[in-house]
Amino acid sequence: MAEEQDKTQNQEAPEEVSQEAPVETPEAAEAEPSLEAQLEAARQEAADAKEQALRAAAEAQNARRRAEKDAENARKFALEKFAGDMLAVVDNLDRALASADRENDTLKPVLEGVELTLKAMVDALARHNVEQIDPTGEPFNPEFHEAMAMVPNPNVEPNTVIDVMQKGYTLNGRLLRAAMVVVAKGA
Repeated sequence: MAEEQDKTQNQEAPEEVSQEAPVETPEAAEAEPSLEAQLEAARQEAADAKEQALRAAAEAQNARRRAEKDAENARKFALEKFAGDMLAVVDNLDRALASADRENDTLKPVLEGVELTLKAMVDALARHNVEQIDPTGEPFNPEFHEAMAMVPNPNVEPNTVIDVMQKGYTLNGRLLRAAMVVVAKGA
């Protein structure tokens, strides 16, 4: 009889196991996403996260480049106001030499000193990338020249600079002061 009970229990056990196993119905399959759908969703999330990371890295690199460019421009053009103020000194030294009486022997040492001072000032400005614009004989360029007058002159092409009233200057290629010029006009 003990053997019969064991057989009965063994027969009952598989029934219990089969009762515990979940039965998948079509409604349950629709309610829960399939593994493939979950995998595809995870892949999409990973691709989105990768794209966001790439965009953030590109934005950080762009910000770094802008900061480097701003720092470089600050270094290049830090002297802009100071150089602009020094141009008045150069102009005054030029005017002093232009108006001086070169025939007077007593003024020759003073004129020499003014010439040397002017040369030293122009050289100092040049060492800091301040360059003179002396456009005599060149075509008029409104980016670097300011026309003060137009004079008919049949000997030169129209729109050619024939006289410079005040020299212009650039600082590292950027216009610091436009040259004031007289331009030839056509007949």
